Amino acid sequence: TQIGVNKKGATMRLGNYKCNIKQRTKAYSAYKQLIVHERHRHRYEVNNNFVNDLKKNGLVISGVNEKLNLVEMIEIKKHPWFVGVQFHPELKSRVVKAHPLFKDFIAAAIKNNGK
Repeated sequence: TQIGVNKKGATMRLGNYKCNIKQRTKAYSAYKQLIVHERHRHRYEVNNNFVNDLKKNGLVISGVNEKLNLVEMIEIKKHPWFVGVQFHPELKSRVVKAHPLFKDFIAAAIKNNGK
């Protein structure tokens, strides 16, 4: 979070938050670790009332913030590379050191070109 800013108004999530990654997912394959910290700036969240139905219908919850009980990353298992995130990976990506999700996305695009 921003130093000294505690009240952001409404439901804004702003700053760095912990994410626990589920093994055997595209997210885990990209990060190669179980816990990451990513930067947020949004007011959107997955409604936990629908998580079980989403999972029953093929959505993979691949990353969560356990402290806040919030979905951080989702995937579609039968897709070559579909990963959706609540945070902003572009804020940690650099020309000489791309964010792990960007690197894996580009690798999947090259691998699946024309399929």
